[in-house]
Amino acid sequence: MAAVDYSALDSPQASGSSFYPRRHWTETPEGAVDYAITVEDGVQLSGRFFAVGRENPTVLFFYGNGETAAGYDTVAPFYNRIGANFFVVDYRGYGASGGSPAFNPMLSDARKVLDWLRSTMAELRFTGPLYVMGRSMGRHSAFELAAASSPSPLAGEGRGEGGVTINGVIIESGRPNLGRFTLGLDAAAAQALEDAYHAKVYSISIPTLVIHGQMDETAPIADAIAMHDNIQAEHKHLVIIPAAGHNDLMYVGFRQYFEAIRRFIVRYAVG
Repeated sequence: MAAVDYSALDSPQASGSSFYPRRHWTETPEGAVDYAITVEDGVQLSGRFFAVGRENPTVLFFYGNGETAAGYDTVAPFYNRIGANFFVVDYRGYGASGGSPAFNPMLSDARKVLDWLRSTMAELRFTGPLYVMGRSMGRHSAFELAAASSPSPLAGEGRGEGGVTINGVIIESGRPNLGRFTLGLDAAAAQALEDAYHAKVYSISIPTLVIHGQMDETAPIADAIAMHDNIQAEHKHLVIIPAAGHNDLMYVGFRQYFEAIRRFIVRYAVG
């Protein structure tokens, strides 16, 4: 798939309307390890790793807007309970990370974080499968990595850039559009970028799990269903949490939510 120029989405207007960075950090919880990941000179991203076992699956998690990595201190143990190592990382300008958030750096940072995590896991002798998960705004990072991990439709090409593969992708409360990042663009330019973005998302062919709230007021459920239906993955699953909205589905459908993730990461543990 030809590279798309998304530089127009990095304008101050688009970034100011799309990101809601929040500074927040906590003391390292018992059993967790904190990391600082260098993504460019002078810019490091804060991350926190909650591990349960070297052979267990690992979930690389990208959170929703206005959240922080440290805000998942109380959520991470539930991933551990279903047998998953859990790594959550802050975007630029969020948590304890440096820099300022923008669309393209968010995507390139996701690729660098994945490379860093795979290298670090190898050094620490973690051998389990790796999954990427994006909640709400985190979908952009998850889509980027999942699309790069999907086989190219061009003959003779292997998986993704640099051969980086992941076992599967989980999208929670997400939809395949650019949202407010296209603010300030004329209608034709915005539609062209949206069309290219849809094509990237729909090209995903690795195992995919979509979890969505039935009453999501921010990302309509129809968008999530259409996304699930159009993604090329042969192995794809849609889980709808009854009566759940955009920000409460994990709590409203707690058992269904984590059971869906548990089944998914076990089912596709062998690539």
